[in-house]
Amino acid sequence: MIWEVTRIALRGLRANKLRSALTTLGIIIGVSAVILLTALGNGIQAGFNEQFGSLNTQITVTPSEGAVPGGGQARDLTENDMEALLNPRNAPDVATATPIVGGTALLQVGGDQYRTSVTGTTADYLTVSDREVTAGRGFDDQEVRTNAKVVVLGPGPVNELFGGSSTAALNQEVRIGSAVFRVIGTVEATGQEDDVAIMPMGAARSYLTGGEDKLDTIIVRARSAEAVTAATDQITAILSERHHIRDTAKRDFNVRALQQQIQEATQFLSFLTLFTGAVAGISLIVGSIGVANIMLVTVTERTREIGIRKAIGARPRVILGQFLLESVFLSGLGGLMGIALGVGLSLTGALVLPQLIPDFPVPSVDPASIVLSFTISLFIGLIAGGYPAHRASRLRPIEALRYQ
Repeated sequence: MIWEVTRIALRGLRANKLRSALTTLGIIIGVSAVILLTALGNGIQAGFNEQFGSLNTQITVTPSEGAVPGGGQARDLTENDMEALLNPRNAPDVATATPIVGGTALLQVGGDQYRTSVTGTTADYLTVSDREVTAGRGFDDQEVRTNAKVVVLGPGPVNELFGGSSTAALNQEVRIGSAVFRVIGTVEATGQEDDVAIMPMGAARSYLTGGEDKLDTIIVRARSAEAVTAATDQITAILSERHHIRDTAKRDFNVRALQQQIQEATQFLSFLTLFTGAVAGISLIVGSIGVANIMLVTVTERTREIGIRKAIGARPRVILGQFLLESVFLSGLGGLMGIALGVGLSLTGALVLPQLIPDFPVPSVDPASIVLSFTISLFIGLIAGGYPAHRASRLRPIEALRYQ
């Protein structure tokens, strides 16, 4: 019985090959669009996590600007404050603390000049800030202790003073203020803080702060992402005690964990992926309307056939099953072809796009999107073919045989 119904359904689809192909086209486009756009969204999210995931444990501490709320002048952050944060008895969830002083300076190479921002810090700054060295190296602890006149340049100064060539910048002498520094390395472009010259803390202090023991920022790393909240509380408690602050509204420092911003951005990207998948799903709805329309036309065209089959004893459920099977077969076939097209385009994009656009996120196919889109395509077949199939099964034999 089932095989007979299947054979008749397939014969009906073969009789109208072009119409069947056009009907499945809407499902193919819809399923492939859902898979492809979801893969692109997953690629963007994976690229974001790879680039910023390491900042999940980062906490920045900065002094308040201007007067403290309620009166009084904000106190500077000092190296003693930083040392207090590194005390495991008071801050067991703090792993590292990196001091930073900043300002601007005029860089001179021969007759070329370029004003850029200057960052004075310790040897672990590049690791903490997740900056990759493109040529040369960063400075080490020995160079920090001896206030060595060495500098690591960002893409901005390299482009302006050395024609964009990192190798040409290495070992060159750059005058910064009244001192001459040797370029020992360059860092990659990140889109943020690219216009920078990074040097040992003491060397930067000699002309940025006049040797004063004050810090512009302390970058703290928590021991784990789960310890960020505890580390933030410990930092706040230690600095409040050291700065003699009892009223939380009068704090002269700011403590900000990047974890919350990263989580918010991740949630936004997840929402964006779902939204683009939903937009692509609209084409599946359009495809379902096409299936329903074709099935209604099919029922109308085959009214006399239905009447003959009923007259010789075919039961309504057999007629219902035949037309439902045709609808589900069309949608299922379109779903399978859409999966092949969507996965194929995604894999091709993963191979080709990084070569054409180096920083473009690599599409990542999500198996859940494949299962979901195929399930929806089958569901569309049931829904879109349900009414036409029911209509066919309810036709009276006499009225069907008289239909012209």
